[in-house]
Amino acid sequence: MPFAVYLLGLAVFAQGTSEFMLAGLVPGIAGDLGVSIPAAGLLTSAFAVGMVVGAPLMAVLSLRLSRRFALLAFLCVFLVVHVVGAVTTSYEVLLVTRVVAALANAGFLAVALATAIALAPRDAKARATSVLLGGVTVACVAGVPGGALLGELWGWRSAFWAVALALVPAVVAVLKSVPGPSSAENAAPAGDAPAGDTAGDTAGDTAGDTAPAGGTARGELRALRRPRLLVLLLLGALVNGATFCTFTYLAPLLTEVTGLGSGWMPGMLALFGLGSFAGVTISGRIADARPVPLLVIGGLALAGGWAVLAPAAGAPAAAVVLVFVQGMLSFAVGSTLISQVLYAATGAPTLAGGFATAAVNVGAALGPWLGGVAIGAGLGFRSPVWVSAALVGVALAVAGVAYLVVARRAGNRVEAGLRAGAQ
Repeated sequence: MPFAVYLLGLAVFAQGTSEFMLAGLVPGIAGDLGVSIPAAGLLTSAFAVGMVVGAPLMAVLSLRLSRRFALLAFLCVFLVVHVVGAVTTSYEVLLVTRVVAALANAGFLAVALATAIALAPRDAKARATSVLLGGVTVACVAGVPGGALLGELWGWRSAFWAVALALVPAVVAVLKSVPGPSSAENAAPAGDAPAGDTAGDTAGDTAGDTAPAGGTARGELRALRRPRLLVLLLLGALVNGATFCTFTYLAPLLTEVTGLGSGWMPGMLALFGLGSFAGVTISGRIADARPVPLLVIGGLALAGGWAVLAPAAGAPAAAVVLVFVQGMLSFAVGSTLISQVLYAATGAPTLAGGFATAAVNVGAALGPWLGGVAIGAGLGFRSPVWVSAALVGVALAVAGVAYLVVARRAGNRVEAGLRAGAQ
């Protein structure tokens, strides 16, 4: 795996930390800027909405730019708005910086996914994807407790300064390690081996940055209309919705149902994050060669795990084990789905990354909302876990129907071919 892919993962980590760290900074922001706790909480919602809207939009805007320039531009914008956020005394300005930061983050991730799979060997897209998503999971582990610790020691603004400083080496890394258009203008993009095909082993050494970040917007949008791709995006949204439905309400589940003290929560959140990191790492080693068995077995295990966690949450030992296991399964299945989107999106690498990012964030917004509706209906803190099980169940049903439709069409084509041959 080219070193530049790992450097892109470092940049994703820095940006992901910005998203997750707000969970521990809301009280400090509310007190300092003189707004309510719910108003401060809207900063997180603004970031999520910016990610959903910004992923496809920024991907389209980046198509006429070199990937290297697009990555640098998105990183620099992200850095600047964090400096502005760190010094502002206006809630409205801070809210705007969160939206702009989300747009830049979404654009960076879309282009980074396209760049990583172009730089990686042609049969290692899942592994390249796991490196980038590994940055997100490490941010999940370090972002919440790290941001909370900085906020406690030096105020919430210090966390924004920390993110800005962490992005400086990422900017330098992209400048030094991602090939520019001059080094790849005559190179053909790395081929797209089908999922599970490990015959091709040619690395796309310099294909990561042809002069434009992708083809034309119209051409890439045409490629995105493939039924298989749309199904994969839907599955990604459902699985991620299940993940964040339970993760969002993990603290009240563990304190009110499991009976763990509040002092356990940073460790339990970190445990879920460690499981997530293990999941993307393991799936990255397997998904390129055996994506279907991983998705089928992993999906069934994920649904079963949520269904077991709901009634077993009252037992501390079971809850602790399942928090790690479900984090691992959630991100193993989720990252594999994203890598399969990239395999399926031949001819649309940049927009595929953008729409995959949007689908993941649709799930991240939908899941917590559904969990909140269940709790608000008086169903208790176990109910988000049941919602997670239902969402994965729906994903499995959608995948099953899609498989049957494809099998039926294949059978019809074979039958038509046999009739034509007989005539």
